[in-house]
Amino acid sequence: MATITTYALLQSAVTEWLARDQDATLIARIPTFIQLAEAKFNRELFVRQMETRSTTVCNTTDSEPEFISLPSDFQSMRRIRLSSVTGKPLLQFMSNTQLDEYRYGIGNTSGQPRYFTIMGTEIELCPTPNSNYTVEMVYRANIPPLATNDPNWLLTLAPDLYLYSALLESAPYIKEDGRLQVWGAGFQSALEGLNRLGLTSTFNAGPMTVRTSGMTP
Repeated sequence: MATITTYALLQSAVTEWLARDQDATLIARIPTFIQLAEAKFNRELFVRQMETRSTTVCNTTDSEPEFISLPSDFQSMRRIRLSSVTGKPLLQFMSNTQLDEYRYGIGNTSGQPRYFTIMGTEIELCPTPNSNYTVEMVYRANIPPLATNDPNWLLTLAPDLYLYSALLESAPYIKEDGRLQVWGAGFQSALEGLNRLGLTSTFNAGPMTVRTSGMTP
């Protein structure tokens, strides 16, 4: 079997491991198995490569400058701050209700944003920006799908995870197959190994000091 370095080679490997290369209907479903595998990765994989940074600028000429669109690959927020302001102050999270109450309490006056909430595919800032602030986000992102990002970082890092997961996603189609237990064990081992690597590569970069919020070094 060739080294799995591309989307096409992954599909070939899945075909080979299924040992049903004459089953055209099954082979045609392999991209779907890979897509389902990626959906599972986005729910169950936690590695630093899934964290990314993005910046955007508030546009005070908009009718609602307090609303900013989230990146299309957004999953969850890690940090958000005003990078164009001295000290790059962090914004604090509020629930939708808390933000509404705060906005009402200040008479919906504009100013430098201090709080944010997430609603659907947008971030809402409060107070409403009174200037075109640059907003920097660090967030957990979905894995770039192989079908349109070939290869992506995950295939390069863990071709075994892709292979075993795609094979496992074939289970509803092939039904009874004695290899399912082996594929399941391979998937679980690869997933757990990557998640352990995610922890060690994040927290083993140096000694960690616990500080109370607001403390200076």
